[in-house]
Amino acid sequence: MAVRRRQRRGPGGGRALLGAVLLCVWWRAAAERVRYAIPEELGRGSLVGPLARDLGLSADELPARKLQVASAGKKQLKYFTVNEENGKLYVNERLDREEMCGATATCSVSLEAVVQNPLNIFHVEVAIEDVNDNSPTFSKASLDLEIGEWTLPGARFPLEMARDADLGRNSLLTYQLTSDPSFSLSMKEKPGGKKQPELVLERALDREKQSSFVLVLTAVDGGEHARSGTVQIRINVTDANDNPPVFSKSVYEARVAENLPAGSVVLPVKAADADAGSNGRVSYSFGNVPDDVPSLFAIDSRSGEIRTLVPLDFEAENKYIFALEAMDGGGLTDHCEVQIDITDENDNAPEITILSLSSPVPEDAQVGTVVALLNVNDPDSGENGQVSCELSGEAPLSIVASPGGSYKVVTASALDREQAAEHRVTVVARDRGRPALRSSAELVLEVSDVNDNAPVFEEAAYSAYVAENNAAGALVLRVQARDADAGANGRVSYWLAGGSAGAAGAAPPVSVEARSGALYAQRSFDYERCREFAVEVRAQDGGAPARSSTATVRVFVLDRNDNAPRVLWPAAGAGAAAPGEAAAATPFEVVPRSAEAGYLVAKVVAVDADAGRNAWLSYELVQASEPALFRVGLHSGEVRTARAVSERDAAKQRVVAVVKDHGQPALSATATLHVVLAESLQEALPELSERAAGAEAPAAELQFYLVLALALLSALLVLSVALAVLARLRRAGPPAVLRCLGAQRFSVAGAAFPADFCEGTLPYSYNLCVAAPARAVPEAAWPPPPPVPILSAEELLGGDSCEKPSLSSSSAVVAEPPAESDLPQVCFGGDWPLPASWPWAGRAAPSSARWLQCREEAAGAAVDREEREEARSATGSPARCGAARSLLAPDQARLREGGLRASPQCGAVLQRGGKAGDSSRERRVGT
Repeated sequence: MAVRRRQRRGPGGGRALLGAVLLCVWWRAAAERVRYAIPEELGRGSLVGPLARDLGLSADELPARKLQVASAGKKQLKYFTVNEENGKLYVNERLDREEMCGATATCSVSLEAVVQNPLNIFHVEVAIEDVNDNSPTFSKASLDLEIGEWTLPGARFPLEMARDADLGRNSLLTYQLTSDPSFSLSMKEKPGGKKQPELVLERALDREKQSSFVLVLTAVDGGEHARSGTVQIRINVTDANDNPPVFSKSVYEARVAENLPAGSVVLPVKAADADAGSNGRVSYSFGNVPDDVPSLFAIDSRSGEIRTLVPLDFEAENKYIFALEAMDGGGLTDHCEVQIDITDENDNAPEITILSLSSPVPEDAQVGTVVALLNVNDPDSGENGQVSCELSGEAPLSIVASPGGSYKVVTASALDREQAAEHRVTVVARDRGRPALRSSAELVLEVSDVNDNAPVFEEAAYSAYVAENNAAGALVLRVQARDADAGANGRVSYWLAGGSAGAAGAAPPVSVEARSGALYAQRSFDYERCREFAVEVRAQDGGAPARSSTATVRVFVLDRNDNAPRVLWPAAGAGAAAPGEAAAATPFEVVPRSAEAGYLVAKVVAVDADAGRNAWLSYELVQASEPALFRVGLHSGEVRTARAVSERDAAKQRVVAVVKDHGQPALSATATLHVVLAESLQEALPELSERAAGAEAPAAELQFYLVLALALLSALLVLSVALAVLARLRRAGPPAVLRCLGAQRFSVAGAAFPADFCEGTLPYSYNLCVAAPARAVPEAAWPPPPPVPILSAEELLGGDSCEKPSLSSSSAVVAEPPAESDLPQVCFGGDWPLPASWPWAGRAAPSSARWLQCREEAAGAAVDREEREEARSATGSPARCGAARSLLAPDQARLREGGLRASPQCGAVLQRGGKAGDSSRERRVGT
């Protein structure tokens, strides 16, 4: 039905094409019919024929093609089997033609040979040839006849016909009678070519001479190896029974419908006997009939009515032929034949047998691929057994009829697993009976997947927004593609297809996780360097061959306020220069003193590398020498005068403006503007020069602190070494240099002078230690020394103090002698006379060298004090060194002779090979 419906809807060309296809299928099926003929009674395992070879299948193909046999009738299928290894057809059960086909002229078994890969069906017909395996049989072991002695010679007495189950010549019977002069055997032709044996009386009988006869009737068939059957005829000679019963018809025919209820009358038979009495009373009975007839029919012995014992079945037997016998009371008989034809009723629905089903079927199967083989059989005959099949249900399938009641279910259009993973159709078979009967069978056809679909992204293009300064490995976006296929064909993996906004050969800015499709940032993004980039993501399934598709992912980097405003004018730090480079000129603006309020002084120019609100700049005045004098435009950055410039305003002005953006949090930068209030550039130059000189002061101050730090580190190093040496010498014993620390209280070391007393770069301090000479008693018995008065160098030398107070650090320590006259004199170890102003004048004078040394030390202390005072003041006066000159004037000649030189400034400043480091320790002078 479905095929016809598509034919009506399609064009005429489509109907013609379908007709051609059906015709080709029919011819091919006709050509693929294989016939075998075998005799019956073959044993189990007997070879029928090389089925695989006759079908064109080689031995190598057999395992893959899976050859098997099928049949609509389960009874027929049990008789044969096919060997899967060699493809030969064998007998599976003993074959009995008479049992299989009954009395039909031809007997054959129809089979369906089914092969797979590809699915195909072949029709096989096995003809069962009859063999003479049945002997003629009689229904009775003996026949009893009563013949009256008055019977004239030539009288004929019908005898029972033998029955042979074979067919053809094997069922042609001849009869033989044992020899007897009173009787002979004659044959009478019957309708259908059969011969009725008759016993012929050859001579009159005499009961008194012989009252009975026993004869043997032998039936022989026409087979190659003839078979025979016998029956004994017993003849009893009786008195006169002149008339035998005679049937009204020699052949009775009846036509009845199958399924007739049991007990129904089929037909009546009638035999008449002219005799009277018991000789004229006729009884009816079955003659020599098949074994199944008495179980199906019954005859009334008195009325002759034939009735059914059970419902008849046309499909089991459509015609019954049997003989009836009529016998009178005298023993005379007559025979007739009854033929009962069974008419078919539509009492059997078509039977659908699924011979093969190819499931699942790949979705790329071609149109016309056989997916199922069916066999439809209706045991009814005529129109009741004519069957038509159709498919019920929406499926891209159609059914094609084949000879022998087979049908093929083929694909009518392309299959698509993604639309329907399985198809359920119902095969409906209808016969043409009235009323029509139908049967159905459901087919479930699964469609296997083929990788015919590429992955499809949910969006053709994706957009992602990521704030800059993100962490490496942050999730950017998750893409997803779906594949309509199943299994590995629908398992999607993700890859970067290449191509990005970065430089060629550079690593992509993002990576994609193969399973989830998540895109992760490979590095931190910078909005100022790259505002957007695009990558292509490929989605690939796991099929073979694999299919893929791509989608574009465009990533937009969002700006964050990570850049502070940069001031372009005035440039920050323009007045500073790197070490070793010439200092650049500091920019300045000249504003006339006649400027009114609103006068444009300068414009602060700044930029911000960010975007949006993060790059909106505003300007504010944060510091100015005269805050009320200037104002800054909030958005323009213009620095203008807030009021008129007055004469009281300082000539040099410093304006600091802050530039802020509008980000969260806001970032800022400052701009310093130097303004000179002058009418002209020439008037502003002096102010600029002073400012330049003042700018050098911080550098000089920094240099001073660096030198001072270096000197302190050197002093610490020298002190550490000295302490280490001193500790070692002290363990070895008191050295001569440090005798003033031991038992000898007077040092013999000479005084050392600095390089230049009047420069005052490094201050020096000298102490003169004067003590009594050592007593002859041991050091341990010495009493504590008396306190020594501290005198300044000027008092000791008799000079003035250079108009400065004496410092405790540069005072001279002199041991005052005791009042007793026998105390030793304090001297410096020389032949020089002491000055008259000294308290101990007139005593023994020190030597000239020691005297000069003491004079030098005292003068050095005084000059040193004056030089320190001069370094503190801006100007110096040569008069301050007068005391030092007057003190040292008498000895200048000696100084020159001793290799000393005069200072240009002070004239009496002395220099000898002393070290600057000696000024840091206390010197003691002794004899």
